Amino acid sequence: MADPSFFVGIVGNVISILVFASPIATFRRIVRSKSTEEFRWLPYVTTLLSTSLWTFYGLHKPGGLLIVTVNGSGAALEAIYVTLYLAYAPRETKAKMVKVVLAVNVGALAAVVAVALVALHGGVRLFVVGVLCAALTIGMYAAPMAAMRTVVKTRSVEYMPFSLSFFLFLNGGVWSVYSLLVKDYFIGIPNAIGFALGTAQLALYMAYRRTKKPAGKGGDDDEDDEEAQGVARLMGHQVEMAQQRRDQQLRKGLSLSLPKPAAPLHGGLDRIIKSFSTTPVELHSILHQHHGGHHHHHRFDTVPDDDDEAAAAVAAGGTTPATTAGPGDRH
Repeated sequence: MADPSFFVGIVGNVISILVFASPIATFRRIVRSKSTEEFRWLPYVTTLLSTSLWTFYGLHKPGGLLIVTVNGSGAALEAIYVTLYLAYAPRETKAKMVKVVLAVNVGALAAVVAVALVALHGGVRLFVVGVLCAALTIGMYAAPMAAMRTVVKTRSVEYMPFSLSFFLFLNGGVWSVYSLLVKDYFIGIPNAIGFALGTAQLALYMAYRRTKKPAGKGGDDDEDDEEAQGVARLMGHQVEMAQQRRDQQLRKGLSLSLPKPAAPLHGGLDRIIKSFSTTPVELHSILHQHHGGHHHHHRFDTVPDDDDEAAAAVAAGGTTPATTAGPGDRH
């Protein structure tokens, strides 16, 4: 019957290779655009060193075949990523990256391998290489802590992809179980830390996945939106004031062009009420006197003639009414 650790190791290989293959989409974009844009290159260099050392560790550990397969595959993928980044990086970045790659992935790795093979033997060699591998793995798992701080600060999971957090959680859990089965603490300690951090990332994701960004925390976009809204309000206010000025000018022009309303009766309301009590004979007498040119004071005051209306209009608005009666129109 096969050892249970073998099946767990197979599962761990599959999950780890999925984690190593996650940047493929990023580098497909880099190749298509022929630019590295704002992507960082240091994680690929450090991961290349880590997988290379783990491959060396698996070669010297009894029963370490699964460690060699998973980390050998990861080292091959990371070497491709580093090569592609160097091919499309700007000249200044390329010069700096070449120095780091030569120092870390060539010089440091060669120094560890040379010292381990020449100066260290047996269990001591495995112990030293295992400590270095564990330290690099802890650093790999601790890298997403910056994303966790961003989630707590912004209350948004926008910058912490769920898939990466989920696979880191599975990867740490599976290799922690594997380490317990094979009693390898160099594998167990860093992966147990990774499992705990992965669990914390998933908890943060569940807590903030439906939380919207607080108002005013959206950076330049929110500031641009607020500025645009302010300009729109100012323009609306100016348009409203201009409309009010046009309305006032229109009302003023109409008041100047229309004839003044007839003056109210001097007798007031009581004279009007009394007029309703006049008999037909009295009303006929009043109208006859008015049309006959006799300006006596009767129940109604006399209506001002056209010359009086024109004089009143000139005194009020500086111009005559739009329609004035001529001499032939006067009664």
